[in-house]
Amino acid sequence: QLQVVESGGGWVQVGGSLRLSCAGSGFDLDSWAIGWFRQAPGKDREGISSISTRHDSTWYSDSVSGRFSIFADSAKNTVYLQMNSLQVEDSAVYYCAVGYGGPLADEYVYWGKGTRVTVSS
Repeated sequence: QLQVVESGGGWVQVGGSLRLSCAGSGFDLDSWAIGWFRQAPGKDREGISSISTRHDSTWYSDSVSGRFSIFADSAKNTVYLQMNSLQVEDSAVYYCAVGYGGPLADEYVYWGKGTRVTVSS
């Protein structure tokens, strides 16, 4: 059964760091792309990063480029999102998803339930 589960969210002060995990099961990371999305209260879901190990490619939104990095540990079938220099506007529920890649939510077909990140001063 194909499944992804996020973890690593929590509370952090402005300027701090968190590392989110997306643990996959029931599929091969080389067969699918993994995307990270976030949704803040009252805002649309925003694609922020994705990775394709098959194509050795990554993508970042302008909002997080230079601060966040995505990487995969194939042995653990897990994708990570390292978040640095966090700002209040980064506060959101973060989701990982399995799909065809890129920045659009419609390209992903399996979703985790999310993990909440709260950044405060």
